[in-house]
Amino acid sequence: MKSEKVAAALRERIADEGWSVGSRLPTERELAATFGVGVNTVRRAVGILVDEGVVVRRQGSGTYVASRPAPTGRRLIGVLVPSTSYYYPRVIEGIERALTAAGAGVILASSENQPGLEHAQTRRLLDSGVEGLILVPNLNVMDDPQAHIETLRKLPVPYVLVERRPTVLEPDDPTSYVVTNHVGGVHAAVRHLVGLGHSRIGFVGRVRTGTADVVTDGFERAIRALGVERVAEAVVRRTEWPAEELFAFARDCRDHRVSAVFCHGDRDAASLVVQARRLGLRVPEDLALVAYDDDVVDLTDPPLTAVAPPKPEVGALAAELLLRRIDDPAAPAHRIELQPRLVVRGSCGGTPTTP
Repeated sequence: MKSEKVAAALRERIADEGWSVGSRLPTERELAATFGVGVNTVRRAVGILVDEGVVVRRQGSGTYVASRPAPTGRRLIGVLVPSTSYYYPRVIEGIERALTAAGAGVILASSENQPGLEHAQTRRLLDSGVEGLILVPNLNVMDDPQAHIETLRKLPVPYVLVERRPTVLEPDDPTSYVVTNHVGGVHAAVRHLVGLGHSRIGFVGRVRTGTADVVTDGFERAIRALGVERVAEAVVRRTEWPAEELFAFARDCRDHRVSAVFCHGDRDAASLVVQARRLGLRVPEDLALVAYDDDVVDLTDPPLTAVAPPKPEVGALAAELLLRRIDDPAAPAHRIELQPRLVVRGSCGGTPTTP
């Protein structure tokens, strides 16, 4: 059948790395034009790959590569992340690069930040015959995250956590993980602002994200260690930061003589620039900004100074560590923590970092 031939052609291109895991396929109309067939034929062909777990359809967004089958006789690794659209694409990039170099295949799944779906996706990966798992569990939205960590120890295959660690790290905990030193990254940002002469620094924080608590803890520890006055009205955490809330926050910064702000997310920092200007505040002259993440720094003028987690390196190290654990089940657990980089741009008033 034509649809099976098209499915085979798509499968072959994915296997040959024509499309990487997590990338979006051309539209069905574009594929139909490429193969010289009807849209319905393409739709059936894509449906075959969906059933195989090779691609996944996302309503209103498109069709994305979910896995690349390993060559015959090669190992297959499962990767489960909370999201394939925010923070984790570059982590996935690092994982895929390391696994491809080792001749391993990868099956990617997303829990969409839902613990229930996480369980189902883990089971699907195991049923697919993976030899190991790279996991980013939704500990931040679980009632008992430590109980979940202990449940993972019963998995029938080796696993490595990424950007997560046990909430109660006992001395003999066997969990292997690779994480970013978020506390260290925040400390570097606050130290930089202090070095620029700021002594009243605000904080735009988040609640219930994977790194919300550790970034907040990093800020509180940094201002204590560096002798920064804590201005309670300008140290705020929210689940969401709509424009009107950021406008009110900028007004509080002005009224309480806060001259610099550390923002947990790039998008919140970009929006804060706009709201500050509505009040007549100039960035960085009146309000210096440093963001955390370094994903969308080009959204602002001036560009955002940002703490940049080493996402590809985290992913690659996790993959390499997992492969070693598969080869040697008796290998000791590893706890790896990588330091993020502070990239100085125009939003803080400091000297830009040399590329």
